[in-house]
Amino acid sequence: MRRLFWLAMGVTIGALVVRKLSAAAEKMTPAGIGTSIAEGLRDLADAIGDFGADVRAAMDEREVELRSGTGLDAPLPTGDQVQLPSRQGPGRGAHAADL
Repeated sequence: MRRLFWLAMGVTIGALVVRKLSAAAEKMTPAGIGTSIAEGLRDLADAIGDFGADVRAAMDEREVELRSGTGLDAPLPTGDQVQLPSRQGPGRGAHAADL
């Protein structure tokens, strides 16, 4: 019974070692290396896309801050609220003496 246990244990460990070595050998083939590179590039592209999304979100947030700080989004004044300076001809204004 004891020998049967050790035999089963050896077969199980041997199978696991063979599977690990087969997986490692598969990664060293040109197809395995190509797959590994493709996965790496895919991860890089995802990271760049996430970075771009973060930059766009921060850019939009900053634009809202700048617009609210400068009043660019304020409504335009209506005709009642606008006062244009009156035109004064020569001799009628404060600087008429300078002419």
